[in-house]
Amino acid sequence: MVRNKPSVVFLDTHITVWLYAGLIEKISQTATQSIEANDLLISPMVKLELQYLFEIGRITVKPDTIVKNLFADIGLKISETPLQQIIEKALNISWTRDVFDRLLSAEAMVVGGEFITADENIISNLKLAIW
Repeated sequence: MVRNKPSVVFLDTHITVWLYAGLIEKISQTATQSIEANDLLISPMVKLELQYLFEIGRITVKPDTIVKNLFADIGLKISETPLQQIIEKALNISWTRDVFDRLLSAEAMVVGGEFITADENIISNLKLAIW
């Protein structure tokens, strides 16, 4: 018997924060359905961006706390996609100057998973983006 590869969905940083904070109402119905139906991943870049947001005071919870909580609550995992593959794909993305957006989008492209985001620039340019 041939098994289908499980579908994976990458979460953008703000989606990760909203899920941690219980702000489900901020997430679209389409994105919520995808979250409920798929395996959930974040890029290690999300954890780095969470640290940046913590350091500048935009969030008050450390990244490890957010990730551990979401692992326990919804089975969130951190992707292990090789950085070199992500960088090679990111080199061809020219529609953003935001390094986090570029790397997160590239990783979704490498893996072939959907990318849940409310970021209009990503939605407009990344075919894998859903909202």
